Amino acid sequence: MLKTLSKADIAQQNLLWEDKEVKFDVPQLHTRLHCGEKILDTINHIEDSKGNPGDTGKLLITNLRIIWHSLVHKKFNLCEAFEEYLRILPTIGYARIGTTNTRVVHMHTKGRIPSQALYILATSNETRFEFLFTDVSGETARRDQPIFASVFDVHLLYQRTFLYRDLKLRGAIVQAGQLILLPDEQVYSQVQGVWNLSSDQGNLGSFVVTNIRLVWYADANETFNISLPYLQIESLRIRESKYGPALVIQTAETGGGYVLGFRIDPVERLTELFKELCSLHTIYTDQPNFGVHYDPQEARKRVAAAAEEAAQATQFKIEDYPELDERQEREINTKLNSYLAAGCLGALSTEQQTPIYCKELGFAMEPIPDGYKLQDLWNVMPTKMTDYDE
Repeated sequence: MLKTLSKADIAQQNLLWEDKEVKFDVPQLHTRLHCGEKILDTINHIEDSKGNPGDTGKLLITNLRIIWHSLVHKKFNLCEAFEEYLRILPTIGYARIGTTNTRVVHMHTKGRIPSQALYILATSNETRFEFLFTDVSGETARRDQPIFASVFDVHLLYQRTFLYRDLKLRGAIVQAGQLILLPDEQVYSQVQGVWNLSSDQGNLGSFVVTNIRLVWYADANETFNISLPYLQIESLRIRESKYGPALVIQTAETGGGYVLGFRIDPVERLTELFKELCSLHTIYTDQPNFGVHYDPQEARKRVAAAAEEAAQATQFKIEDYPELDERQEREINTKLNSYLAAGCLGALSTEQQTPIYCKELGFAMEPIPDGYKLQDLWNVMPTKMTDYDE
């Protein structure tokens, strides 16, 4: 029989947890993607070497998390009386990832063939988890390819777009009285004369209503502000307060569980804003924008172009190197040339030279050739040479 979901169940389903938790073997309800969650890339022939060694699966890269699917394990379901695939689903939210890197490992089942592996260190509920996803395709061509590049790219994009998903207090989001817009963000309305009731005396500021979030900032100090995505709004209502009718916003648990109050005069304008926010919140809940947009095909083209450019840079080309100018030899001090010439011709070796004591240096040395002084030994190299690299 079908079960009718209560308001609490619906709220629980709409609550965004996918990017903020690490889960294992989650129920079928949680195997479905969240509204607005999209699979950006799929990496096949991947083994969960720590949790499910020997099982081949695939790695799904979404805009909120990493999911590993097992394609081998089976479970006999007695209730349904048929055999079904049990998809063991470690899901790793990007907000819980601490460290990611790639390693070269040797597979035990295939003659210890070297293969790429993705290492992830995640933290959830003060517990550290280590994951090792290994390429078990056995294809030689994949060893030198960045098959896990999409994991790093999407994780970086997630870190740069937190304003789409998380509540932010006192951020650098307003400049010269204008909201700094996010990509794909549109301003629908601006409301001035909004009192923030977070303190006893209240703070006068302005509302900026967009298609992604609700922003309030103080008129006297723009750094005193709130950026609240619709994703983190649990409820909206108008309630009586000691200051009169006020707009009360309850944030979700993932948004800190705050209760925010704002007063707007007259009441008609407050009611109009309330209706607008309720409409935008409903639309956004059905079609959320998490801010992570990634095209794996374009990313692969960029990686291939960068690899080709690097390969061309390492190729030896004669025309890239300047010819050595033989005139450089004539730039050297003529005294050095004469001294080297005498030594090379064996003039000093044909006749045994008796060492003499040098008072200036304080030790015995070979006699200086005729026409030279002791100071000339320190000036054997020219004081200025032409730079031929320019």
